[in-house]
Amino acid sequence: MLLEGARRVLLAIAAGAFATLALPPVDFPAAAFVAFPVLVWLLDGVGARPTLARTLIADFAVGWLFGFGYFVAGLWWLGSAMLVNAAAFAVFIPFAVLGLPAILAIYFGLATMLARRFWTDTAFRILILAASLALFEYLRGFVLTGFPWNEIGVLAAPTPMLMQSVSVIGLNGLSLLAVFVFAAPAVLADRHGRTPVLTLAVVVAAAHIGYGYYRLPPHATTYVDGVAVSVVQANIAQSDKFDEAAAQEIFARQIAVTEKGRESRRPEGGTTSGAGPEAEAAPGAQIVDARPKTRTLIVWPESSLPFVLTERPEAVAKLADMIQPGETLIAGAPRIEPMASGGERLYNSVLVVDDNGEIVDARDKVHLVPFGEYLPFERYLARLGIMNLTEMPGGFSAGTERRPVPLADAPSFLPLICYEAIFPSEIAASAAADRPGFIVNDTNDGWFGMTPGPHQHLRLAELSAVALGLPLVRAANTGISVVTDPYGREIEALALGATGTIEARLPAAAEPTPYSRLRNLPFFGLLAATFLFGVSVWLFISRQTD
Repeated sequence: MLLEGARRVLLAIAAGAFATLALPPVDFPAAAFVAFPVLVWLLDGVGARPTLARTLIADFAVGWLFGFGYFVAGLWWLGSAMLVNAAAFAVFIPFAVLGLPAILAIYFGLATMLARRFWTDTAFRILILAASLALFEYLRGFVLTGFPWNEIGVLAAPTPMLMQSVSVIGLNGLSLLAVFVFAAPAVLADRHGRTPVLTLAVVVAAAHIGYGYYRLPPHATTYVDGVAVSVVQANIAQSDKFDEAAAQEIFARQIAVTEKGRESRRPEGGTTSGAGPEAEAAPGAQIVDARPKTRTLIVWPESSLPFVLTERPEAVAKLADMIQPGETLIAGAPRIEPMASGGERLYNSVLVVDDNGEIVDARDKVHLVPFGEYLPFERYLARLGIMNLTEMPGGFSAGTERRPVPLADAPSFLPLICYEAIFPSEIAASAAADRPGFIVNDTNDGWFGMTPGPHQHLRLAELSAVALGLPLVRAANTGISVVTDPYGREIEALALGATGTIEARLPAAAEPTPYSRLRNLPFFGLLAATFLFGVSVWLFISRQTD
């Protein structure tokens, strides 16, 4: 039996934490080749317990401890959101930094408990572990509204070339393959099944890399004729957004940064316009056709309008002055809708404003953030003094449906507000009947400051876009704002904490991907096949030893 007691506990937590070095912004996948073999060896060392209940608890504990380390090290930055209004929310930092990881780690614990029911002393046991973790990562994506942040598959996708597999098997499928490949070094010392398992792991890794290499080089980035984007990153501190007296100043800043970006457009080219060296054009900056025939889509981030636009006629007039002929504004803003029974509903929305200053369309956020935009079980938690981070009684209301927005002289787009971009199966369902030309991800990661959070959020949004084969236009209040092609390659980017605009041509969508058509069916097939094979090996060995 391997380590016991405190050393075993610390090793399990440390292994989970070490795996997060493969996440953005570090992007060091080699760490996962250390962490997952340690998890396998810890499960090997559980051993028999006097009762089934104790055995199940021991099996669960290994996965839970590994998951706790993984989620604490990967999500510690959530605590920074509590410091935006520290007087009201600092007391909740322990829940954000330790409590939420403790809850999320339950999925890992249940996965290892399931895997251990079919554990063997052969190398094939890592197939069962991969299938079990992938199953519970899939469940983590929708149980209790879902929180699939930093799914294991992200560890295997640090570059565009290594993202392409999600266009076939989705992120859930990539998680299954990632666990299997990352855990493969654990079987080097095994006597039974080592060669076929290691061979299969090499084949899977080669297929993952090879498919990315195959998919990228033949597909040079193509662009939509006559359509450009101007992505505005005004870099407004989150604490200022709670100051009602600063609303006009915030609005004026959004306009000023937008107009500065317009001034930087030239018929012969376009760049990223901003302040400081971080705002310089990313490698591979594209040429912008800014002649009058071009339709320019100005994209403002989530909550960029710090008030309800329809209640501010003077603001509508200023927007009408700002938006020039041939321009369309896509802006994140609150929206109020009267209720038939009296009262009003408040929505977190994306508004489309034409060059006459008229709101021509709007979409409401469907998947709200628990404790951020609404308070679950508000009737009970409010009595304990708990409130949502936006400090609005009742919070936002959820939109009823998510569907593409048609545009004049440009392809339609699918609006994804904030962390809606991390739910690829929901996005695929929204785009199934009416495929959009691109995704707009309006977000405000200003809550999380200069931490790994915005980097992780960007990677998840990019993976969702690659899964569907759609370009991503991402406007983030404090960064990271990007324009990517449908293969996840960044055309232009503005760094975290930079102020400025991205001026770029709009990339064209790729052909519909297998994932966009089949969604999770390939994953379910892969999951079933892996489980069946692993269980078959277990049954065969069980009969041999009887």
